[in-house]
Amino acid sequence: MTSSSEPRQIRFNAFDMNCVAHQSSGLWRHPRDRSRDYRDLTYWTDLAKTLEGGAFDGIFIADVLGTYDVYGDSNEAALRTGSQVPVNDPILLVSAMASVTEHLGFGITAGTAYEHPYPFARRISTLDHLTKGRVGWNVVTGYLPSAARNMGQTDQLSHDDRYDVADEYLEVLYKLWEGSWEDDAVVADRESGVFTDPAKVHPIEHHGTHFDVPGIHLSEPSVQRSPVIYQAGASPRGIRFAAENAEAVFVGAPTVEQLASTVAKVRDALEAAGRDRYAARVYTLLTVITDATDELAQAKYEDYLSYASELGALVLNSGWMGVDLSQWDLDEPLGDVESNAIQSAAANIAAATGEDGSSWTIRDLARHTAIGGLGPVAVGGGATIADRLQEIQELTDVDGFNLAYAVTPGTWEDVIEFVIPELRARGAYPTGYEPGSLRHKLHGRGDRLPDEHRGASFRIGSSAVVG
Repeated sequence: MTSSSEPRQIRFNAFDMNCVAHQSSGLWRHPRDRSRDYRDLTYWTDLAKTLEGGAFDGIFIADVLGTYDVYGDSNEAALRTGSQVPVNDPILLVSAMASVTEHLGFGITAGTAYEHPYPFARRISTLDHLTKGRVGWNVVTGYLPSAARNMGQTDQLSHDDRYDVADEYLEVLYKLWEGSWEDDAVVADRESGVFTDPAKVHPIEHHGTHFDVPGIHLSEPSVQRSPVIYQAGASPRGIRFAAENAEAVFVGAPTVEQLASTVAKVRDALEAAGRDRYAARVYTLLTVITDATDELAQAKYEDYLSYASELGALVLNSGWMGVDLSQWDLDEPLGDVESNAIQSAAANIAAATGEDGSSWTIRDLARHTAIGGLGPVAVGGGATIADRLQEIQELTDVDGFNLAYAVTPGTWEDVIEFVIPELRARGAYPTGYEPGSLRHKLHGRGDRLPDEHRGASFRIGSSAVVG
């Protein structure tokens, strides 16, 4: 692909999870895969250093609070295949990774359904202090019924109702992060003995439908105050939520046409919310299998595929779609699916077709998602992959790619060795990092929320904050 004199920069995130074989079922068995070391802190610190060496924007750590027990109405298959269980907490990883890096960002997934916003606000502020402003929060509303049951509920709220709760959850957090402490509240005056001026710390007096939080934030202002807000919902309700809150949006689609449509909807919604079309970076899910040549990359892909678990893929897809895929024969075509889980996942899968235009069967779904999950897989040498990435960006208007792995850290090491040098030779990939916070690195507008962002309306002095 011929680049222009000023090619658009491509951005990368690494997509991981504190478990084995995150999106690629069965690949934990591959001799090159280290995901079984997820319990070892050195796995995470080594990975952080590797990604910073490749100038990745950050590592995006997914999470679920529950097991994938939709398939067969049991978590037996999930346990047997290691499908995102066992799974550990993502937040506890960040301090260690931050201690061995200077620039890498950290996108942490945490839900709005089962933790009160008051203690969560303090945990994120703590990390923003310790990382010097490199924390982002991926806001999820939850989709696994098992999580709801284990938190004392009979099932998830309906899809849109979960977003209504999340709207108020964010309101509480913005009030705490943006509207409680003034920037100069901490005076640390040794002579007078005054550490904090009480007149500059304000209770938020929030009394809403779902939450009552009358008091002050427990943490003094961090570098960013509010973390960078990430969001991955691509349903109509999810896009509306993203348009009001997100500074980075993760999307996924099986075809370039569907991806372009989703990206356009996100950018249109940002404008409708009074923000710039490019106020949020948009990353699309992709798994890259690469090597020195196209032939070596294809052989590597075939090798990986021989370890993949189609059963594990169906377990994950059942959870993502909210539909028990064990109830159909493997050669039955996928039909329209009504989902109370990830609606965009169900819609994309239902629309998927084979090369002959026929609808995917259950077997097709298992085979196509056993490596890389819901995102497509790109296979080729460095130049071939660079061509493809630039083509996708040109056709869809994405900013970058949320790179899942087949094997870890090998998939990302291969991208750094074979793809990034090719992109850099074309002037299409950064050679280093901007200084400052994660927010500034992503958008170049400083450490704090921009004035037009929803959260900025809750700053001290705004009518939205009482105190």
